[in-house]
Amino acid sequence: MSKLVKNLEYAALEKTFTGVRSMLLITPTKVDAALDINFRKTLRDQKISVKMVKNSLTRKIFDAQGVTVDAKHWAGTTLVAWGGDSIKGLSKAVDTLIKAIEKKDPKAKDKLTVKAAVADGQTVSMKMAMEMPTRLEAIGEIMAMILGPASEIAAALTGPASQLASQLTTLAERKEEAAPAPAAAEAPAAADAPAATTDSPAA
Repeated sequence: MSKLVKNLEYAALEKTFTGVRSMLLITPTKVDAALDINFRKTLRDQKISVKMVKNSLTRKIFDAQGVTVDAKHWAGTTLVAWGGDSIKGLSKAVDTLIKAIEKKDPKAKDKLTVKAAVADGQTVSMKMAMEMPTRLEAIGEIMAMILGPASEIAAALTGPASQLASQLTTLAERKEEAAPAPAAAEAPAAADAPAATTDSPAA
């Protein structure tokens, strides 16, 4: 029966975490029901899921998916938080919430501690996770890198062309100014002289 239960737990966890490659591992210490509910609800409103897991089973699932998490982080009670728009958004949301809880109730200090951050399958520091660019920010940076040189090339190509056009226009204007004015039309030909009359010889 124990093996059957373990298999069912494994299958349920595998279904939950399939495709999850970015997350936070959190250690809860003496967290009461009210704090736990508030913590989960606040994050759920930001589309972030939180689940308490069995370390040995969860570690096997992530190992099978190629997600690297140091063995030392699978010790003690573990909450896994995942979701949000990025590891940066997830990390900031959790960090902000923990700080808000501790500010409201100083006795809650260290009751929720992030012990590891995982970004795209690799363990990173919490500081690094909070500074990593989001997907949109990364796309923006790549586009800037692509369009930057392209705009410089376009400027280099169009710059000389516009200068040449300007110089040609200037030369044409100077040529027109230097050309002599067209000669005045010649005066019309003189009127024909009256025809000479021939006197008839005297009879």
